[in-house]
Amino acid sequence: MRYLLKTFRSLYIIVLCVMWFSSTTASAQDLAIVKYKGGGDWYSNPTALPNLIAYCNDNIKTKMNTKPQVVEVGSIDIFQFPMLHMTGHGNVFFTDEDADNLRTYLISGGFLHIDDNYGMEPYIKEELKKVFPNQELVELPKSHEIFNTAYKFPGGLPKIHEHDGKRPQALGIFEKDRLVLLFTFESDLGDGWEDPEVHNDPEDVREKALKMGANIVKYAFEN
Repeated sequence: MRYLLKTFRSLYIIVLCVMWFSSTTASAQDLAIVKYKGGGDWYSNPTALPNLIAYCNDNIKTKMNTKPQVVEVGSIDIFQFPMLHMTGHGNVFFTDEDADNLRTYLISGGFLHIDDNYGMEPYIKEELKKVFPNQELVELPKSHEIFNTAYKFPGGLPKIHEHDGKRPQALGIFEKDRLVLLFTFESDLGDGWEDPEVHNDPEDVREKALKMGANIVKYAFEN
């Protein structure tokens, strides 16, 4: 019975999702911040997404609402958005229902960008096994479209903040050849999107972060 209920719920969500994505136009697309369980600071970098949205509206002609909404990972509200953004420094926990909801969203046309704000990586990798138990994160080649859409990044993911001296990595999960989830690690794009006085990054570093963010948005909206 539990299996039948889960199957019915998944089918219901798929129908809602297909109806949403089929009716969405470019002018109606928006971003949302994912609120998750586990105690991690999902709310970190509060000025990051508003700045990225403003940059995209000005430079790649999106028409997003300037104030991103907050959605819980287990809520059907996530199906209102073609792209979700998730960040933080610490622990992440998905219930089985959260994982089922997120998986359905992603395979039905949604896109999730997870930006490690330093310290998130070991937790999110474990939780993603609940979402896609038969898949692993794979590193994107520098030739991938996400590095070559609105702006060119021939070297791949840019390094914005230094933490452990590791190279930046763009890791992804694919569904039928479509990138549905992007995990940016050892880059800290969100810090580069924040107001200039927050991290005192040079203007060229912030510009790289914003351009890469615009590429992610463009890819998510068009694929």
